[in-house]
Amino acid sequence: MYQQIDANKRKTVFILTVFFLLTGAIAFLMAWYFDDTAFAISVLIFATIYAVIGYFLSAKLALAINGASPIDKKTNPRLWRIVENLAITNGMPMPAVYIINDPAPNAFATGRDPQHSAVAATTGLLSMMTDTELEGVMAHELGHIKNYDIRVSMIAFALVSIISLLCDIFLRMSFWGGGKDNDSNSNLGTILTVLAIVAMVLAPVVAMMLQFAISRKREYLADATGALTTRYPEGLASALEKIGQYGSSMRRQNTSTAHLFFANPLKRKSFSSLFSTHPPVEERVRILRGMTSESK
Repeated sequence: MYQQIDANKRKTVFILTVFFLLTGAIAFLMAWYFDDTAFAISVLIFATIYAVIGYFLSAKLALAINGASPIDKKTNPRLWRIVENLAITNGMPMPAVYIINDPAPNAFATGRDPQHSAVAATTGLLSMMTDTELEGVMAHELGHIKNYDIRVSMIAFALVSIISLLCDIFLRMSFWGGGKDNDSNSNLGTILTVLAIVAMVLAPVVAMMLQFAISRKREYLADATGALTTRYPEGLASALEKIGQYGSSMRRQNTSTAHLFFANPLKRKSFSSLFSTHPPVEERVRILRGMTSESK
């Protein structure tokens, strides 16, 4: 299991590196196409500032748009006690705890680091799960915090924002003209211009695919970390089975925060669900049951 965690962390570093290279390539294409390096650099700086601001505010925004309400030890002692015990076991600061009034069993973690983190669970999750199963789900969410998955998710979201913003600016300006004049050049200039525009169109798609890959790998990693924390993979496996049977689609459908949730919160028939950031529940259960067999 430790080898799997290390492998996933290495793969995530690689994916984030590709993100940065893709962003730099877009800035280079803009500088070449418009023959204005200063303009491309200015746009890149603006996009970076925009993403950084979003990174610091995204946790509060994620909680707000999903209708999460804060709780304390008195208002919901069961959830609070489970999260508190798991935080102590992991040697982590106690995250802020929230509840979402929704019948679908689901949960998510957010924040930029363990010192600025929060976990949220739906009322459906609390009513459906036994204490052991609820502990497994929340251990998974604290695993996201412990492994800094929440930071990776925010960075990935910020980088996708940068890429999408740069591509939008490029396509709008190229539509209104202002690119290189290829009349005095060979067909090579025209070909390069077409390739640059195609690259700009495809870049957001590639960025989103990389974001999905990060999220899926991090779900497996959080499952492993949660099982290691509780020393009982069956609790998390049983919770996943219940969610798989009942469904995890929530009343509030928001694609921008879907990757944060324990299970896919989007409706299965929606277009966004075709690009789910979550691995299949059956595969997660199989891996967890495999951990149980190995420990015997």
